[in-house]
Amino acid sequence: MPHDRASGAKPAGPCAMVIFGAAGDLTKRLIVPALYNLACANLLPKDFAIIGFDLAAHTNEDWEASLAEMIQAFVKEDGRNEQVNQNVWKWLTSRMSYVQGDLNDPASYEKLKSKLSETDGKKGSDGNYVFYLAIADRFFGTTVEHLGQSGLAAQNNGNWRRVVIEKPFGRDLGSAQVLDKQILSVLNESQIYRIDHFLGKETVQNIMMFRFANGLFEPVWNRDRIDHVQITVAETVGVERRGKFYEKTGALRDMVPNHVFQLVAMTAMEAPNSFSADAVRSEKVKAIQAIRVCHLKDVPCNAVRGQYAAGEMDGQAVAGYRQEPDVSPESNIETYVALKLAIENWRWSGVPFYIRTGKRLAIRKTQIAIKFKETPAALLRDTQVKKPAPNWLLLRIQPDEGISFEFGAKIPGPTMRLGDVRMDFKYQDYFGTAPATGYETLIYDVMIGDATLFQRADNIESGWRVVQPVLDYWAAEKPKFPNYDAGSQGPAEADDLLKHDGRAWRAIK
Repeated sequence: MPHDRASGAKPAGPCAMVIFGAAGDLTKRLIVPALYNLACANLLPKDFAIIGFDLAAHTNEDWEASLAEMIQAFVKEDGRNEQVNQNVWKWLTSRMSYVQGDLNDPASYEKLKSKLSETDGKKGSDGNYVFYLAIADRFFGTTVEHLGQSGLAAQNNGNWRRVVIEKPFGRDLGSAQVLDKQILSVLNESQIYRIDHFLGKETVQNIMMFRFANGLFEPVWNRDRIDHVQITVAETVGVERRGKFYEKTGALRDMVPNHVFQLVAMTAMEAPNSFSADAVRSEKVKAIQAIRVCHLKDVPCNAVRGQYAAGEMDGQAVAGYRQEPDVSPESNIETYVALKLAIENWRWSGVPFYIRTGKRLAIRKTQIAIKFKETPAALLRDTQVKKPAPNWLLLRIQPDEGISFEFGAKIPGPTMRLGDVRMDFKYQDYFGTAPATGYETLIYDVMIGDATLFQRADNIESGWRVVQPVLDYWAAEKPKFPNYDAGSQGPAEADDLLKHDGRAWRAIK
């Protein structure tokens, strides 16, 4: 949900935003719609410019036309049932211009530099620039180096320059460290905004508020009261048109060190001493650093991978992963991963965190499920109740955002019988929702210089350090794929991961 005037947020200060990869899918589907929503909420700067940079030979008019088509589709699909606000859209497009350029060509950056100087004069952006790298990850380091060589990354006379970097940030620990070294040779850490759109979701941000602003929950948020934690990020979609990307990436690299570990960090972190960016990010890093790094020999007991076969989704037959476009018919790339994590600190010692993420699963769901320890059954020994009802706290991230608590209550009648009860809170019912892509808050925060929701280098590298042994082990082993049907709960091996501990996954339903 984007900020608005009612929330107390003010428009960001003067700046220009350069979108590298302006003709790409990310720009059309998410970045520009997010800017449109921010404009509707009156949170973009009055003195603002957008410069698209891409190799494609477009004029300003061509680029704007391609964006207009997408923004109309976005407004219709997000539940507003309305037309684009033409006054807002005209305001936004009047600030747009396009530069054709090659990311590897120094001359292109000089052309961009001239355009920005011209923009400073016309729009009054005061030399404050956001560079958004909506490009393939292989160009991240090169682009930042060219920004440095051209002088575009230099902060002089009180102006600022900030660079937004999309995932994946590296393909493993070694490449992430190399990329960090390359980027930090040009920029300082305060200029770098490593973006993870999961952190733009209000329900993810609310995890901290739920924990630290409510005295009821924080005292029981530890190993004394919690049995285990399950984090699920389930998708119904397949790889769609991303076969080439996915064949080089897989579910582990694509989802775990970034999206999933951010949910782990929010759940497991200690209370920061303030909500300043460094305080919050430091506690998140500590949580990830406390995850035990497996020895290679222990990987099979703590990690499971899967790949979907053909199946049925919503009554329609769907292809298996190996039949998707641009996928090898003998591919060993995983589309599902489940891990058992041990967080070795005072709060969480002995409490396993089970995480799973996959494509072509039964339903779309992102949820944190916290299982509390059961009470002793001695009091119930002479009743019909054989064991106490389990207590679950469910934090629903998407869809149907909200929080539920499951507990036991006596069923009315002359005998002692226990029934399961669910108390449910939905964000929509209490607060309503505003149309959002998940990028609005993040883009606004870049403009105002608030890095709280962005990852630092040590956070990224700590995540890769945890998954590196799994990547190494899987690289040397040939799995038996496919091992789960599209539309199912995932591979049976993932069930065994918990069954070995006397536990079971909550059904994806």
